[in-house]
Amino acid sequence: MDFTFTADQEELIRTLRVFAKRQIAPHSRQWDRTSEFPRDVCRKMAELGLFGFRVPEEFGGQPTDLLTMGIAVQEIARADFSLTGVMDNAMLAGELLGAGSPREIKKEWLPAVARGETVFSLALTEPSVGSDAAKLACKAARDGDDYVITGEKSGITFAMAADVAIVYARTDSRSGARGVSAFLVPLDRPGVSRSPLRDLGCRLMQRAVLSFDHVRIPVSYRIGQERTGLSPVMRVFDVNRIMLALGCLGVAEVTLDETMAYVKERRAFGRTLAQFEGLSFPIAEAATYLDAAKWLCYRGLWLADRGETQTKEGAMAKWWVPKIAVQTIHQCLLTHGHYGYTEELPFEQRLRDVMGFEIGDGTAEISKIVVARELMGRETLPY
Repeated sequence: MDFTFTADQEELIRTLRVFAKRQIAPHSRQWDRTSEFPRDVCRKMAELGLFGFRVPEEFGGQPTDLLTMGIAVQEIARADFSLTGVMDNAMLAGELLGAGSPREIKKEWLPAVARGETVFSLALTEPSVGSDAAKLACKAARDGDDYVITGEKSGITFAMAADVAIVYARTDSRSGARGVSAFLVPLDRPGVSRSPLRDLGCRLMQRAVLSFDHVRIPVSYRIGQERTGLSPVMRVFDVNRIMLALGCLGVAEVTLDETMAYVKERRAFGRTLAQFEGLSFPIAEAATYLDAAKWLCYRGLWLADRGETQTKEGAMAKWWVPKIAVQTIHQCLLTHGHYGYTEELPFEQRLRDVMGFEIGDGTAEISKIVVARELMGRETLPY
């Protein structure tokens, strides 16, 4: 077992810590207020290789291990949680297109992803279908050399900003999860419409409802074979859930760092706040939880890099890390008193941002079902 970072990882942390502090953090509050999507900052992130981690080198990427990507996600999250979603979606594009698309499709789309010029979205959830993805109603009907897609997707991250989406649609009405296929759909196609949603947090992510009214795409834009759509994305979701957890962890860590600095300086009753156990003990507890969460996430990515399954670790991280991140940020907000409750400090935004991922990409309840299944077998499933 080796708990040290490599020299390259240490250098990446130093580089991203400076970049995030200078190029991202000063704008985060403005993006929250306006829901503006910062394409200029994305291009700067791309110059650092942050969108090419899982894109093959021949298509402009700088392939690296998942643990290193997780470290990068953590660092960007310290400045703005929402921008880690762009990294996650670039990873999904690299993994799914890289494994399941013809070479000409990879050549058309992946270089622009790595350069930060094309924003991807993943369109799976529907208005009446969330965790039970096998019940998708959106349909894709074969018509000669095209597919015709009809249906609606809801709560889709970056849907207002995205240039293209990976859309999951039913090609077989009788086969449940096996009847779903995946398609690459440019969002400027006739028949595509978008309706923005105003979320409590993560407003830069520009979630929206995507509607498809007989949208035509060529057969070559199908990702993989028909009726295999859910299996690849569910495998990638195991890793993506850990990346999301590390994003939440990065937000909680920077908040705790700031709070520790504050209680060491702020004085009351002739002492620093750090000398009062009522304030120092919650900080000690939070640091313990965050450290344990970090190693859970790192172990999951270590397993993935070794080619081993990390489904259990991904589900554990997905339900637990956002929860303790919310708890940590909430406690830090309270420790700052009334100013912590104002928009003068970043805690209220961070709390809103991270809270959303107690829901998104797998609720705690679904994640615990997955953990129980992995521990005790499929006979424990309630469905």
